[in-house]
Amino acid sequence: MFTLDQVVPWGRSFDEYWRMFALSEDDLRSRILGCADGPASFNAEALLAGHRVVSCDPLYRYNADQIRERVQATSEVILEQTRRNVDQFVWTTIRSIDELRAVRMSSMELFLADFETGKREGRYLDATLPNLPFAAGAFDLALCSHFLFLYSEQFSEDFHLAALHDMCRVGKEVRVFPLLALDGERSSYVDALQKRLGAEGYAISIDEVPYEFQRGGNQMMRVRVGVGKRP
Repeated sequence: MFTLDQVVPWGRSFDEYWRMFALSEDDLRSRILGCADGPASFNAEALLAGHRVVSCDPLYRYNADQIRERVQATSEVILEQTRRNVDQFVWTTIRSIDELRAVRMSSMELFLADFETGKREGRYLDATLPNLPFAAGAFDLALCSHFLFLYSEQFSEDFHLAALHDMCRVGKEVRVFPLLALDGERSSYVDALQKRLGAEGYAISIDEVPYEFQRGGNQMMRVRVGVGKRP
């Protein structure tokens, strides 16, 4: 069973974000916040395509060299876990462990090449859920990749609820991917939070997306603030 003791820095690419969150061209023209983006290249690649994304993560308190060291220190642990649990993954777009390493390291290098400039421009901020340093309604779309639900063993249901509340406070719409925990099973928090947020007036849907690497991990949660509601 795939397991980690703590959150590890492991970044995805622009193409993966595009598919994980079923992003449209209109989405990319909107004000986007990436929560817990880590060393993903989404922000850097979006900028090259003429879009602006703000990313936040406690990882960004470190400099580029320190982040590279942290990723390299944990990458072999993640790859070995993946190697031991190859049946939990779909090897189509990414076809092997070696290719997985290459894809992740490429994303990290794109991120690191942009990081220091992006920090100066306010595109990378040291911030941690559920306490985002933004005004209510500052963004149209708030995304969370491979943090909420994935680390269900490490973070409680109440933490997840508080994180979703704060993402909904700063964004008109929230999307979270995947809905699986590290062990490859659907997080028990998904159904529980659907009920709790629904009872509070949020509009929630579970949408299939054109991305699957964790086997069965092809769905995202979409949360919209209800009509007339702003937390």
